[in-house]
Amino acid sequence: MFDFKLPDLGEGVHEGQVVNVLVKEGDAIAEFQPMLEVETDKAAVEIPSPKAGVVARVHVEPGQMIKVGQVLVTIDEAGAGGAATPTKAAKPAAQTVAGATEPARAAAPPRAPAAPEPAQPRAGAPPAERGDEGPVAAAPVVRRLARDLGVDINQVVGSGPGGRVLREDVERAVAAGKPGALAGAPGAPAGAPGIAPAMPPGAAELPDFGQWGPVRRVAVPQIRRTIARQMTRAWANVPRVTHGDTADVTDLERNRKQFNEGLKPDEAKLSLTAIVIKATAAALRQFPMLNASFDAARDEIIYKDYVHMGVAVDTPRGLIVPVLRDADRKPLPKIAAEVVALSERVRLGKFEIAEVRGATFTITNIGPLGGTFFTPMVNFPEVAILGLGRAKLQPAMYEGQIALRLILPLSLSFDHRVVDGADAARFVSELIRLLENPLRLISLA
Repeated sequence: MFDFKLPDLGEGVHEGQVVNVLVKEGDAIAEFQPMLEVETDKAAVEIPSPKAGVVARVHVEPGQMIKVGQVLVTIDEAGAGGAATPTKAAKPAAQTVAGATEPARAAAPPRAPAAPEPAQPRAGAPPAERGDEGPVAAAPVVRRLARDLGVDINQVVGSGPGGRVLREDVERAVAAGKPGALAGAPGAPAGAPGIAPAMPPGAAELPDFGQWGPVRRVAVPQIRRTIARQMTRAWANVPRVTHGDTADVTDLERNRKQFNEGLKPDEAKLSLTAIVIKATAAALRQFPMLNASFDAARDEIIYKDYVHMGVAVDTPRGLIVPVLRDADRKPLPKIAAEVVALSERVRLGKFEIAEVRGATFTITNIGPLGGTFFTPMVNFPEVAILGLGRAKLQPAMYEGQIALRLILPLSLSFDHRVVDGADAARFVSELIRLLENPLRLISLA
């Protein structure tokens, strides 16, 4: 038998959350066949099997937090009865990356593996009361939920197979306010029907929402935890100001469409985002203070002599920011092709961790979803981010007359420690000049 353990995923990642188990006990598996999907602070990783054989035991389940070195699956190597010599695990086949720059948290002591699955109860049999037969059967994620809610899990009647305690059982115990289930709740006020679970430092205490109607508690997905930490970090560290302006992109849009009509089927079409990336990269060369970082510990401003553009991509898992490198040195057609390829890989979950590292400036486009001006969050430790709104036909002055023109809203959020309002206004004005004069973009290729 071979115990396959969670391998070192690199980038300082020490733990993750099981998103999906792709095999079950008794399955025959091939070498490199995906077995698990694990979400870390920085990636959703597909874990392949390092060996061919038969799945003898699955030690984890969806929702469970796991540590590097923890046993995930025991593999019977095609009938070999003795213990096998472990081999180096294959590199994960695919990774989807969250746009976070925070190092992974220090690993906590390893959790105990999930308790063995008890025997299945007879069909239609009611949940049995537990005796003193030993630890309650429950997944680690359920145990964590019980701890967070101040529930003594040993007093909860499980409705799962063999009396296994499920998430719903813990939530029902909380809603019912059973004294036995709520015994020992940390910080519970005397005589209160609800509970007051222990909170992390800085967390605000919430009221008991259950007193007004039914509620559900859902564990925060790993990527949403990462986004929450990064947004809190950015809010706490960046004194942000947002400057708004508009660009007349009527001529640009007409030229863009004409250009795309002449493309071959295998050539990437120019998007407005790709054009804005190129124009922004050129403007950053003239305004290096927006292509910098502020080192508060050393009282230094770090100016970067490269322009790597972060491009926010909306995915079902959350907002991910891949990086298009050397955007100022690439021609428009290449930028357009790379934007399409990056976005597609992110949405399909085929994204490498390195591809979200090193951005110097970020662009986010809410135009396809609607909206005009907004205040995008600076992607710390960058000092600025450009938000694009929805371009709309509006009456505007053009060559001395009022005409319908296509107007693009621009929202630049910046770190006021590094960038003055005047610099931000000049930067946006230069960007507008580039977008409103399409022929100027030719010199940037």
